[in-house]
Amino acid sequence: MLSRARLLDRLHGTDRWIGGRTIDTHVKNLRAKIEDDPQNPTRLVTVYGVGYTLQAG
Repeated sequence: MLSRARLLDRLHGTDRWIGGRTIDTHVKNLRAKIEDDPQNPTRLVTVYGVGYTLQAG
């Protein structure tokens, strides 16, 4: 499970500020590629208040 803050740090480092909505856009694009129904994701799942998790299957 990864939080938005950790994803931003891993993607862009701590040298610059990137908005949290950047992660939302990347997640949306990933879901469009890997999910059968991106509106009801089963693989890249949001854990509300925590971040995201990738489910097996």
